Amino acid sequence: MTLAHSEHAPRGRGEQLVTVIAALTVGCAFFALWFWLLPGWLGFRVETAGAARWRWLAAIPSVLGFAVALRCVFDFGWMGGGTPAPFIPPQRLVIVGFYRYVRNPMYVGFAVGWIGLWIVFGHGNPRLFAAVGAVALSVHLFVLFYEEPTLRKKFGADYENYCCNVRRWWPRVRAWHQS
Repeated sequence: MTLAHSEHAPRGRGEQLVTVIAALTVGCAFFALWFWLLPGWLGFRVETAGAARWRWLAAIPSVLGFAVALRCVFDFGWMGGGTPAPFIPPQRLVIVGFYRYVRNPMYVGFAVGWIGLWIVFGHGNPRLFAAVGAVALSVHLFVLFYEEPTLRKKFGADYENYCCNVRRWWPRVRAWHQS
């Protein structure tokens, strides 16, 4: 269900495998960077003595959110022929998997993952809440003013049709199937 433009020749399994490996390498590097930088910045502490046991339930949506993001990284490589990094973008419009429910499942997955981790390990700090809000606003503006115009320019009517049928941040109940 990925849209391909005629200027792109069909890819063989070897080329697909190389792009998947590149996408997963970039994705894992991104994950590692954020797991290295963010926990301290957000005030996460691993010692959990005295933490309410119910907080560990937040590990479930956290793991699921990060799994969604990682699956999207895979889809970029396998179906899109690129990576999440802007300097090696997908060559085809990726509208498979979670992209059939929401236009930005990688961001949504990361947000759910980090919120879950924050519940498990975090200690609330009003300045951090404000910083997270600023980051969320920055991501939204990046999507609005860079990603979406870039995709409209690259994929034209196919992307417009996708935007008309799949919301930016709130997932659909049923997967969208391109007609």
